[in-house]
Amino acid sequence: MSSQSYILNGTVTDKSSNETLIGVNILIPSLKTGVVTNEYGFYALKIPQGEYRVLVSYLGYETIERNVQVSQDTKLNFSLNETSENLDEVVISSDIEKLSIKKPEMSVNKLSINTIQKLPVIFGEVDIVKSLLLLPGVSNAGEGSSGFNVRGGAVDQNLILLDEATIFNSSHLFGLFSVFNPDAIKDLSLYKGGIPAKYGGRVSSVLDIYQRDGNSRKFKAKGGIGVISSRLLAEGPIVQDKGSFLVGGRSSYAHLFLKLTDNENSAYFYDLNTKLTYRLDESNKLLFSGYFGRDVFNINKNFQNTYGNAVLNLRWNHVMTDDIFTNLSVIYSDYYYGLTLDFVGFNWDSGIKNLNLKYDFNHYLNDDLNLKYGLHNTYYEFNPGEIEPINEESGINYFKLTNKYALESAVYISAEHYITKNFSAEYGLRLSNFFRLGQNGLNTYQNGEALIYNEELDIYSEAEPTGSRVDKRSEILKSFTNLEPRLALAYSFNDNESIKASYNRMAQYLHLISNTSSPTPLDVWAPSGPFIEPQLLDQYAIGYFRNLHQDKYSLEIEGFYKKIKNRIDYINGANLIANNAIEQIILPGKARAYGLELLFRKNEGRFTGWLAYTLSKSEQRTPGRTARETGINNGHWYNSNYDKPHDLSITASYQLNKKWQFNANFAYQTGLATTYPVGQYEYESITIPVYGDRNSNRLPDYHRLDISANFVPKPNSGKRFKSSWNFGIYNVYNRNNAYSISFRENSDTGINEAVRLSLFGIIPSVTYNFEF
Repeated sequence: MSSQSYILNGTVTDKSSNETLIGVNILIPSLKTGVVTNEYGFYALKIPQGEYRVLVSYLGYETIERNVQVSQDTKLNFSLNETSENLDEVVISSDIEKLSIKKPEMSVNKLSINTIQKLPVIFGEVDIVKSLLLLPGVSNAGEGSSGFNVRGGAVDQNLILLDEATIFNSSHLFGLFSVFNPDAIKDLSLYKGGIPAKYGGRVSSVLDIYQRDGNSRKFKAKGGIGVISSRLLAEGPIVQDKGSFLVGGRSSYAHLFLKLTDNENSAYFYDLNTKLTYRLDESNKLLFSGYFGRDVFNINKNFQNTYGNAVLNLRWNHVMTDDIFTNLSVIYSDYYYGLTLDFVGFNWDSGIKNLNLKYDFNHYLNDDLNLKYGLHNTYYEFNPGEIEPINEESGINYFKLTNKYALESAVYISAEHYITKNFSAEYGLRLSNFFRLGQNGLNTYQNGEALIYNEELDIYSEAEPTGSRVDKRSEILKSFTNLEPRLALAYSFNDNESIKASYNRMAQYLHLISNTSSPTPLDVWAPSGPFIEPQLLDQYAIGYFRNLHQDKYSLEIEGFYKKIKNRIDYINGANLIANNAIEQIILPGKARAYGLELLFRKNEGRFTGWLAYTLSKSEQRTPGRTARETGINNGHWYNSNYDKPHDLSITASYQLNKKWQFNANFAYQTGLATTYPVGQYEYESITIPVYGDRNSNRLPDYHRLDISANFVPKPNSGKRFKSSWNFGIYNVYNRNNAYSISFRENSDTGINEAVRLSLFGIIPSVTYNFEF
């Protein structure tokens, strides 16, 4: 065989829609080598001259074989047909969820949209974020809480990307639902550790979500009608086989029923997903995607709260050479928060905007070594808040908190390297820079100290500014530079068993100013600068991975330890609302988390599902700045707001026949850390509680069972119009899980009592789904 090597490359698509497919296996058995398609469906292999049999496999699709003669650089595209499994055959839910033994990738969870759509959820609304909570290492602050926590980290430490654009608030209706329309989503990955060098800016996790491109061969539509919301998505060709569109919308309407009872209150959301794709030629493709969402909360027309995200992204995919794939993105993101108080007479606006330029390269050097490198640059504008009177009768004067500006840039390079048959590595380096730019009215303080400690009273208080400085936007108030090495190793004992280890160093330059366990939309983002240092993470993980009984089962066991510097903490009694001098109420602290995760899956058969368990600890410590200061909690480690030592979830799905499928999930979690009063005293006839150490108590343990059934009336119908029903019961045994516990004096008996607040009991739901 000739020693001359050539590039074999191309894209893999769905034959019916021409949609590109992510993670498809391209295998050449005779060379014992292969590759998977990237996030844009592209692959490349460098192989010796010769004739080969190429296998293309992606479960849920028919495996195809093709013989190819390689005597020069060759482009070879594939189109795959979906399979229709018979019930007496093996049913496989999705290969993207199955374990990759030899790949140097760990601490990564992937769920297919088909799996997510089966899971029982509250009000029958399919929810991506709620589905992630059933995986090990992922939790949240309880029902009705925004966002999610990963391996003991805070909500603001998660980087959430939708088509590469940053989403700053992933929740609708204060946490009841997520902002992601499942009908519009193609692929999602949650990185909890072993995070590749192309990602940066957060220290806990990366949730990377890609929208579907749209069908470039025929028009299709799908949607659903539920108890409190409905959705509709349409897609089709702009130019046959070259261009496509996708547009989808959702809206809730439960508030309309309140109007029938003369109730003036309302709470609803709506959002819109859109994407345009056009292939210029074999080497160039343009993609334009967008998302717009809003939540509206209204009480008696006197209080109105409006918030949401808007993102736009223009991308250019370019095959620069046969072995180099590039993607250039220009991204705009805007998170807005608005509040109107008619009874006071003012409007409040705040938010964060950013403009991001990214240029990423995939370089396929050979079948053992792939490089990824690129540069990212993001400009931020922070609006902490602006108060404006509604009318002349308002007693409120115009007030504007100082806008802040910043520039974040990074360059990175990483390699996926198959060193031997059994040993592989993914290693890389990211160099990040953050520049806090000039602004109006930056406070100055004596000795640069914005916080004063009173040693006699053992309390912190705000320092009085000595003045303020005004700087041009082009000036740099402070800059930070960090090297962020990444390393992941995998050693496979055989095709079914391996051990893996990883190390991550990451920097986070943005901070969410919130002292609650579940952030609210009123919380604001603040950049690092003269008084706030960036958060710095070091995370270590090691794991054992095994496929069992010919991939019918899989087992993942991982241990992790992470520590974070410069985690913001707040002095007792800190006022965060409309505070123009955040530096006067914060102290730099430390955080750490460690634990063990287990994930056992049954991948095949009529009965599928998984068991996930996490044993972990999440703590925070804020010592004083000097030996004389006591800091927070006397400088001792204390439980973080999101510490949950035990977290268990069991998910199951059973395909009875072609018409009926039954699903269930059970969740159990240790109660959230909280602080209870340990005593009280009276002052001028007012009873004042005395609280114990921070987060030294816990809410009662949380648990619930959910069930659902999917019914397809005519599974064998050859008609274009198809429909199905989803019936669900959330919290089957009506567990009154505690959202919070408050203490009060009973007005009749005068005895102190604890009052539990529970948000949801048993909730039945029904959803009608259709497509044509």
